[in-house]
Amino acid sequence: MKHRPRPGVEIESPEELDRRVAAGATSLAGWQLQDLDLRGRREVLARVDPRGALFLGGRFDPGVEDDLRARGALLFPTVPDVPVDVYRSGLYSPGELYDGLATGGYQETLDARAYAWAISSGEDLRRLLAQSLHDLSIDDALAELVRGRRLVGVMGGHATARGSAVYRDAARLGHSLSRAGLTVATGGGPGAMEAANLGAYLAGHEQEALTEACDRLASVPEFRPSVTAWARAAFDVRRRWPASRTSLDTSPGTSPGTSLGTSLGVPTWFYGHEPPNAFAEQVAKYFKNAIREDVLLHVCSAGIVFLPGSAGTVQEVFQDACENYYAEPSTVAPMVLVGADHWTRELPVWPLLRALADRSPMRERVHLVDDPEEAVRLLDVRSAAAG
Repeated sequence: MKHRPRPGVEIESPEELDRRVAAGATSLAGWQLQDLDLRGRREVLARVDPRGALFLGGRFDPGVEDDLRARGALLFPTVPDVPVDVYRSGLYSPGELYDGLATGGYQETLDARAYAWAISSGEDLRRLLAQSLHDLSIDDALAELVRGRRLVGVMGGHATARGSAVYRDAARLGHSLSRAGLTVATGGGPGAMEAANLGAYLAGHEQEALTEACDRLASVPEFRPSVTAWARAAFDVRRRWPASRTSLDTSPGTSPGTSLGTSLGVPTWFYGHEPPNAFAEQVAKYFKNAIREDVLLHVCSAGIVFLPGSAGTVQEVFQDACENYYAEPSTVAPMVLVGADHWTRELPVWPLLRALADRSPMRERVHLVDDPEEAVRLLDVRSAAAG
């Protein structure tokens, strides 16, 4: 993912503002203050020249906003009647999206409220602007998360049932990838995506825990007819096996700060009828699906594994192939398709992909395997070499 240059100073907390002003800062020119609670800091803000500063949302004592604006600051006001914070400074957590699950069921959660709001927005320009501001904030937070990490994508069908052989294979794949020092990224939804995030979530535990977790989840195999039951089963697993945060610092090429159990989900409210899974610890949820698809492919610089899927997964294969086909040779990311029978007989994607690869710089970077563990070896070797 390309990182946008950041002119000036980005203030991450009210305390950081206090420290900088106490250290002698007198001008906020070029400073960016996003979604900060600045109540109680009237005097601090009065001591500095706010010209050229950018305030995105935030909370202030009465009269402070008008004062800052009058003295030259640029303030984007809080957007009313929106279920999400459009200027949020970080990604979502599963607990935040499912905040009302335990007491009221899925329909009471932030995720459900945001989806209902989105589909009722129509062509309302204010709501569309709020969605764009939100997605820009998510994009910014995601750029910070991926910096310094080696992300590997796992794509696959949303209809893969818990307890199935494909689901268990995807879970073992996520488990192995995370333990190899890679950060797993998925579309953040159910099926194979959930399985890969589950495996990464349990990377600090042994295979026996992963097997037992898959067995428990199989009691509610799909999110239909009840998202509530499906999600509650996932949170039961999270309570049974808290994620480990053991640092990985011995594997060749491992990025500093990489930790077991951390993975990324990139879902969208465009497909809000498919709920986000509860095992991606960091969730970059977008309103606009086109932005989400482009972002998901770009952050996976360590490569992408494509598990058996249907139309959506086929689209992702060739969207990734198009990026790689025209890329500089040094930037081509590996593509590994898992399931020879699926990709050569059921959906004969492989022959066309192979033909494209033979005419491009990605010739040596596309693979077809049957064993998910072989995908781990291919990706880990290449990623370690790149590191």
